[in-house]
Amino acid sequence: MAMMYLLHYRTKNGQGHLNGMTNLYSLLLVLIFSISIINGQEKPNVILILADDMALGDLGNLNGRLNKTPHLDQLMDSGMFFSSAYSASAVCTPARAALLTGKYPHKTGAVTLNMERFPELSRVKLNERTIGDLFREQGYSTGLIGKWHIGDGEKYHPLRRGFQEFVGFKGYDVPKDYYNYRLDFQGIYREVTNEYLTDVLTENAIEFVEEHQNEPFFLHLAYYTPHRPLSAPQDLIDFYLSKGFDLNTATIYAMIEVMDKGIGKLMQTLKQKSLLKNTIIVFASDNGPDPLVGERYNLNQRGTKYTINEGGIHVPLIFYWEGKIKPSIQEQIVHFTDILPTLIDLCNLTIPDSISFDGGSIGPLLLGSSLKIELPQYRYWQWNRGIPYYSHNAAIRDGDWKLVFPYVTREMVHSESDSLPMLYNIKDDPYEKKNLSKMEKTRYNTMWTELNQWGREVEMHRLTN
Repeated sequence: MAMMYLLHYRTKNGQGHLNGMTNLYSLLLVLIFSISIINGQEKPNVILILADDMALGDLGNLNGRLNKTPHLDQLMDSGMFFSSAYSASAVCTPARAALLTGKYPHKTGAVTLNMERFPELSRVKLNERTIGDLFREQGYSTGLIGKWHIGDGEKYHPLRRGFQEFVGFKGYDVPKDYYNYRLDFQGIYREVTNEYLTDVLTENAIEFVEEHQNEPFFLHLAYYTPHRPLSAPQDLIDFYLSKGFDLNTATIYAMIEVMDKGIGKLMQTLKQKSLLKNTIIVFASDNGPDPLVGERYNLNQRGTKYTINEGGIHVPLIFYWEGKIKPSIQEQIVHFTDILPTLIDLCNLTIPDSISFDGGSIGPLLLGSSLKIELPQYRYWQWNRGIPYYSHNAAIRDGDWKLVFPYVTREMVHSESDSLPMLYNIKDDPYEKKNLSKMEKTRYNTMWTELNQWGREVEMHRLTN
């Protein structure tokens, strides 16, 4: 359109008799301008959806249809599902810090989740750039709907961390009831009564898409589902109770079903607005299932939320982009620190040289390119409730191998642990039952050394930046 208009204008004004070289030069200028306009119009939108405490085993596709997740199942079947995807932490705040910065949470300052007891350890430092900052600086409209939880207080408000629009909860202002709560709308709290939280978040996400459909947008939709307090429509709870599930599991499955329906509505909106082909959709969960609400099926993995065993950090991850990402299941290990670099790659954003990430881009893999993806050899995890101790609940992954320092009790969080780490081959032993430390002494020592070195490096970074 731009090219045709400019050519018509030039001829109309008596400029059609220029010599061939000048005509060619003019045409090239027009083409360059036209291409730049097209590229500006075709910047892909991004919707990053995050569930809260949702287990890998909560997907109907993976649990033999114990619960209903038809829209997530369809997203999984139509997109690229990563069977070896990992959060950056076993709890929410550090996991979200890594997801939104591309860095290990220890570097960002957000190493735990107790904002009342450890406020300085449960927020992303102000000198860190968030995913909202980076997309906004590239001309995107940015929105966050749902859970923030990586910084309380005015200075750490999402509206000051790169997001132009925010509806949700910042920190410990979390809902104590899914039907009645105080919700932050653009920095102003409103009392919401008799409206199911998950539906309200979905509705606001749809409104954001409709409002910004004619411009590139980045939307982070951070559901609370299925985080406690457990609450869902009674008819759905009754359905799962009739299947023989206990009350907590029935309620959790009902909560997930409501979220799934909301994701379906969002996808339908994108389809109606002809946005599906130009929108990258990512779905993940921040960590594994909460043991405080009971046990439920999670692929028989060891551990839960709070632990760095597979059950605590192995999470669902789906990338969908209609016509660009071919449906498949990939075994490539992917870490939360890879997601931001990947989105930057897919959206062709220009990032200052001063910004670095701990992860890498899986963009070539997603797009079927022959280019080799470059990811870190080692991946790391650690969490112990307070000031980091790297012999507590810590792990390092190198290919199929995983070295694990065990989970510690509350009484042990203020000193180093003398427990020895255990070595597992996750490919052969996904349930972490067979400790191979005595059989693989060289590997054991190497990985232990690497984990110690990483601990020193990120702790120094945390204390000096």
